[in-house]
Amino acid sequence: MTELIIKNGFVYDPLNRIDGEKMDISIRDGKIVESVKEKANGINASGMVVMPGGVDIHTHIAGGEVNSGRLLRPEDHVKDVEVKTALTRSGVGYSIPSTFTTGYRYSKMGYTTLMNPSMAPLEARHTHEELADIPMVDKAAYPLLGDWWFSLEHIRDGLIEENAAHIAWMLQATRGYAIKIVNPGGLEAWGFGRNVHSLDDVVPHFNITPREIIRGLCKVNRLLNLPHTIHVHTNNLGKPGNYVTAIETMKCVEDLAQGDKPVIHITHIQFCAFKGSDWSTLSSGAGEISKYVNNHNHVTLDMGQVIFSNTTTMTADGPFQYGLYNITGNKWVNHDVETETSGGIVPFKYKRSSAVHATQWSIGLEIALLIEDPWKILMTTDHPNGGPFTSYPKILAWLMSRAAREITLSKINKRARKKSLLPSIDRELSLYELAIVTRAGQAKALGLKPKGHLGVGADADVAIYNIDPQRLDISKEYKVARKAFKKAAFTIKDGEVVVKDGEIVKPVTGKTYWIDVSTSMPHEINDDIKKKFREYWTVEYENYPLPDSFIHSSFPIPVKAEV
Repeated sequence: MTELIIKNGFVYDPLNRIDGEKMDISIRDGKIVESVKEKANGINASGMVVMPGGVDIHTHIAGGEVNSGRLLRPEDHVKDVEVKTALTRSGVGYSIPSTFTTGYRYSKMGYTTLMNPSMAPLEARHTHEELADIPMVDKAAYPLLGDWWFSLEHIRDGLIEENAAHIAWMLQATRGYAIKIVNPGGLEAWGFGRNVHSLDDVVPHFNITPREIIRGLCKVNRLLNLPHTIHVHTNNLGKPGNYVTAIETMKCVEDLAQGDKPVIHITHIQFCAFKGSDWSTLSSGAGEISKYVNNHNHVTLDMGQVIFSNTTTMTADGPFQYGLYNITGNKWVNHDVETETSGGIVPFKYKRSSAVHATQWSIGLEIALLIEDPWKILMTTDHPNGGPFTSYPKILAWLMSRAAREITLSKINKRARKKSLLPSIDRELSLYELAIVTRAGQAKALGLKPKGHLGVGADADVAIYNIDPQRLDISKEYKVARKAFKKAAFTIKDGEVVVKDGEIVKPVTGKTYWIDVSTSMPHEINDDIKKKFREYWTVEYENYPLPDSFIHSSFPIPVKAEV
């Protein structure tokens, strides 16, 4: 039995409504408990902030597209090398760090749980091999199911329960966590050299619309009782005027909501919040999107904040990446995964001098600050698409300090600065609100009950920062706070101190979460799957599912479906 007590810290635990209360946190055998013995090992957290370990709902850290990105960008690695130490492995960055480097760098910032949001089902083995190689953190992956032929056929034929049974099988087969939808219908259209441009365009061959795909999978999600909502990358991402599509996507599932429980998560909303008819007229749709979200409770969002940096864009949205390749002329990877999904990768540099890039930077912050309820908007960069996750402390500084925003505003393109809504926004997030957007809100949106809080029974994942809220005004001394968030004083994973003063002191291996859904559908469903495998795939049905032994530290979450 191992015990640990964190003493006299200023605790920010929003899921338990603890807002800076000075108190002790007791840990036994990797869990938060009411108390421990007096002789237990202790950490003196006096004058420090104590929060649950950070959670990232959307970060591209593993799988085929990430590994292809690493191969595409040797120049990205040369400038950022992680040197081997007595405790840690060597590795490389910058925008696409190698597996060990990814785990180390997240852990140094106080993060303990990561969600990989884009897993081609056929490439699940490789994705889980990489997830297993990422130390220090727990993780999970979302299989791409929005343009999967099985699902499209069932939606076309109105077979929602059968679709639910097939998706339950796919979640088990790939050891997946949530239903991911990217440019619904657009990926299948891309196989025909086309795309879809509205929720009511017809998808080639299947004769259904993106609206029907989103609604059908939302119904499936409810039938399966999955802990997270459908996770949606909208149509028309990255195009002027697309804020209309984002709002229409949220509207199209309004009637499927039950009470105040969210039924859809729109990811990297910054890329979906553009007004204007072309790039020369681009402006922010943050006001319209924020107004909608403020008046509806069935949706959550994450930011997709842009950082002025050289990064790598990667997404299953193949047609979008082709468009980005045409705009930039940069290197480009495009990929089609049999009957399942697509993908693309393009290096990209966000410049302060660019009116478009500066407007994007402003939009992400505008949405985060204009949405009144921080539980509805979560902090991400869509790593690495908006910028590397190591830039999170910069975003926290912009969110907590108007002064920090104004300094960056003064350096951006003048045309973008004139259009920005930021000068009219006085709001500065408190430490309590920062704890929501970086951990409590993310865990709640994911339905990960042991994460994002410090109540009795929670996983003992804790971050301690050198910030004294009684002495430090984070809005004025944001540089001090930013430095503290960059290097945690302590990161505790499952009750063990793994980081001290921003350095790894104990490498550990995290868990891999996945959803184990049980249904009562008849055995004919499996017969149908086997038949389709013979018709559609190059892989046999028997060889497709991952054995549990294949995943290191497998942690299934049992779920009973309503079908």
